[in-house]
Parts: sequence; structure tokens; C-alpha cells
Amino acid sequence: MRIGRPVALLLGASLLAAGCTSSPSPKHADAKSTPNGGAAATASPDAAAGPLGASDLQGRWWTWASSSPSGSNPVEDRDGSLCAQGQKDGVWFLAGTFGERAKRTCAVPAERRVAFPLVNLMSDQAGCSEFMAPAKGTATLDGKPLRAERYDATPVRVSAVEGNPLTDGGGSFRTHACGLWVQMEPLRPGNHTLQIRGSSGRFAVSVDYTLKVPAAGAATNHDGV
Repeated sequence: MRIGRPVALLLGASLLAAGCTSSPSPKHADAKSTPNGGAAATASPDAAAGPLGASDLQGRWWTWASSSPSGSNPVEDRDGSLCAQGQKDGVWFLAGTFGERAKRTCAVPAERRVAFPLVNLMSDQAGCSEFMAPAKGTATLDGKPLRAERYDATPVRVSAVEGNPLTDGGGSFRTHACGLWVQMEPLRPGNHTLQIRGSSGRFAVSVDYTLKVPAAGAATNHDGV
């Protein structure tokens, strides 16, 4: 049995899971893409695949979030300098916090979908039910509201490294995840402002992102400047 700690926005709050604990995550198997006024006109092969289902999205996000040890983990990031840590091909993930406020500047590759939770949790079904009952949140991109999907307890498989701040130990395990999630289509080149707010009970997340997207084919500076 693994225990995690509260995380948000890109991490929400964590409880105890049937195999692990962590921040909030979505529920339904077929999440739809979130309306995005900055969506690119053309899509990359990754983007063409469409939004991820609830299990795949949450399992991949939790694996990403728990793939870096404390000190270099994107959930602990204060300014966006760890935004690219552990990112794989496909969807570009954003992280929340463990309840603190954060302001980050992040370079996001062109033609990549972006996904993140408002609040999320890894737990058992009972833990997810308790967490999701009061869960709420909003996200805005360049001042325009984004639609969030609600995912109740969904079976997921997660792989974690030793020393990460989200789970009690490393290894692969199966558990459940739940939360409020947003999936955005690729952003147009330029700078975008993303605001994420989420809460469940006394746990709250507040993250402000400046997302810098280069023109297609241009090199991406992952230092966030």
C-alpha cells in the first residue's frame, strides 16, 4: 500500500490508494478536448490522435509527475524551470502544487496537446468519492474559460521512481485516480496566459502559467525564458 501527499493543479490532493496515493485526476474514459481559443490550425501526429481517455490520461500524468525525485520534481516547481522535467513524446503535461501558490513560465513545444488537472487524486474508490464530492475548479486561457472534465474513480497503472514526493516508494502498481481535468489542443505560437484554480475541501491549488510556444520547427527553450 502506498501513501501520497496532497498535490494540486496539476496535482490536487492525495489520499490513500489501493496501490498508491497522490493528487487528483479525471474519471470518464473518453475525455473530450477542451475549447481553446489559441488552438493551432494544423496538428502534429500526436495532436491528430485526439484527447486521451480517462485511464490513459491519468495513468500517464501520474507516471510523469512521480518520475522525478524531490528537488527536481515539476510539482515542487516555483518558477517553471522544471516544466520540461520528465516530459515524453505526445501530450505535454503541466503540474499543480502541493497546495502552495505558484507562478511559472514554461516553454511548450509547438503542435503538442497540453493536459493538466485542476485538482486530482490517486486513491481507492472510497477515497476518490470523498475527494470528488466537494471538488471544484476553473481554468482560463488568455482570459477565456476552458472546459474541464470530471473523472470519478478510474483504474490506472502508474510507474514511480524512488524518492519522488508523490508516492511512498517507487515501482509499478495499479490503483484508482480521479479529478477535474483539462485537455487543450496545440497552442498557437506566441505567449499565452493560463490560470488554474482548484479545490477539494480545505485543499486548494492556484497556479499562473505563462506558456511560450515557438513557431513550428523552431527550437524550444525549456528554461522558460
